[in-house]
Amino acid sequence: MTAAAASATVRVEDVSPDAVKVSGELTFASAAAALDAISLSVSRDGRQVLDLGGVTRTDSAGLACVLAVVASAAEQGRPLTVRHMPEGMQLLARVCEVEGLLA
Repeated sequence: MTAAAASATVRVEDVSPDAVKVSGELTFASAAAALDAISLSVSRDGRQVLDLGGVTRTDSAGLACVLAVVASAAEQGRPLTVRHMPEGMQLLARVCEVEGLLA
């Protein structure tokens, strides 16, 4: 298992041949570094799952980060499934009317 620390508050890990797990705080303070780390991990070996089960805190920047990763994978013809999205991120996605982009 390889891991890349995006910042002190968020961690990105390759947890299986097809999945990347994000844990910690995915917020404005960590979103830029997290975007780079998640994008790098997702692009390896055709990862198909982004697991957000370990995310303890998030905000609109965290949602934007996830949307950017999903969009980038889609542009490359690689569908990416988001699993275990935190409730707060789900609510924010609904309010912003972008939940369909994460389905």
